[in-house]
Amino acid sequence: MNFLAFDLGATSGRAILGTVKDGKLDSEEVYRFPNAVKEDGGKFYWDIYSLFDHFKAALKKVAGSGVKIASIGIDTWGVDFGCIGENGEILGLPRAYRDPYTDGIPEEVFKIIPKEELYSVTGTQIMNFNTIFQIYAQHKEEDSPIHKAKEILFMPDLLSYMLTGERVCEYTDASTSGLIDPRTRDFDRTLLERLGVNPGILRPIVQPGTKVGVLKQEICQETGMEPVPVIAVAGHDTASAIAAVPAADEHFAYLSSGTWSLMGIESPVPVINDKSYEYNVTNEGGIEGTTRFLKNITGMWLLEQSRKTWAAEGREYNYAQIEEMGRSEIDFPSTINPDDPRFAAPKDMDAEIKKALAESGQKVPENDAQMISCIYHSLTKRYKEVIAMFQEFASFSIDKLHVLGGGSANKLVSQLTADTLGIPVIAGPVEGTAIGNIMLQAKVAGLVKDRWEMRRIIADSIEVKTYTPNI
Repeated sequence: MNFLAFDLGATSGRAILGTVKDGKLDSEEVYRFPNAVKEDGGKFYWDIYSLFDHFKAALKKVAGSGVKIASIGIDTWGVDFGCIGENGEILGLPRAYRDPYTDGIPEEVFKIIPKEELYSVTGTQIMNFNTIFQIYAQHKEEDSPIHKAKEILFMPDLLSYMLTGERVCEYTDASTSGLIDPRTRDFDRTLLERLGVNPGILRPIVQPGTKVGVLKQEICQETGMEPVPVIAVAGHDTASAIAAVPAADEHFAYLSSGTWSLMGIESPVPVINDKSYEYNVTNEGGIEGTTRFLKNITGMWLLEQSRKTWAAEGREYNYAQIEEMGRSEIDFPSTINPDDPRFAAPKDMDAEIKKALAESGQKVPENDAQMISCIYHSLTKRYKEVIAMFQEFASFSIDKLHVLGGGSANKLVSQLTADTLGIPVIAGPVEGTAIGNIMLQAKVAGLVKDRWEMRRIIADSIEVKTYTPNI
């Protein structure tokens, strides 16, 4: 059977066609498109209509190829949402999580709901762009669409609504909101009530694997597609990625490596205690009732933003060149804390990193190769700290690290990570998120029974590379 996965990230999106047959998975990218934050009047948005046009273009291409698909699944990043009006209309564009409108908002919320109490309820790490803080920030804006909203839809649900006309609220993506009690797997609506916001904007939760609806007739006519089902897969991209970890047992940590590095373990239950609060670790929804116990780490954002500076100055490098440049300055000694808030959205990342190094008395990069080495070593150093932290919580030994996503293709970083952590690093699949999306659709179709069978099929079908520590 054939399945279509839309995997949407902050900088690009992909349509991946997957075929599951005789215990094997084949997949291929059929369409790729850009995504970017759109600024308007000092506010930052996602152009949902441009994304929707790309979705339709991908559907038209698949239909034109003659391939029959069984279903469609959508995964995106978390926290962001769109507002839906009384008549079902989309009210404006969804705000983007990098919009600074939430600066200072958590501190205002904590005056109403103390920080410790909020974490004790939700087990969600405190980040200023969590949905709860975005909702409160929008509620304070007089012209915000949220004042007219009947309900909100998180990004994957908003896109599935545009495809089908049906509305759901999928658990794994909603679990990033800072509004869900992971023990009940449902919203704690009293949180919004205490903030003076109508909790009715929150829809009932559905679990991964729920059928949303079928493609609307007008979309079928426009694209040539049949009215195939749209499935609410693990709508949060990290949840889909973890579903694709080709592990044989529980003795692993994972790293979903891209703009963000999301590192964690798969836990059978939420972990909410004083220590997890101290470390600001998050509990987010996984498939089959599992919890993604993880930490958000600033990932290749540092490199992506530095590349923008270099390109503006006339220096453009491809990924192969960047990897070789990092290798040429592998012994550069200086590192930063990737999670320092100063690196969240600087105007010039290259200059900001240099400034931070100078302030800390470290050697400042004299060329781009040294900056690349600094970024790579900073990330792997942070990974070691976080792995050690997770070992304090895990009831099992962490014997290996599975790296998925675009970052898994970076051979230098993978080897550096293995060397720094002292455990094997299994890199791949690169398209782990889309593959998890596909396999969850296959589970709905009855082709696999559980996540371990999914992982066995992935391990048997996808080539991965193991990096052993050079100790």
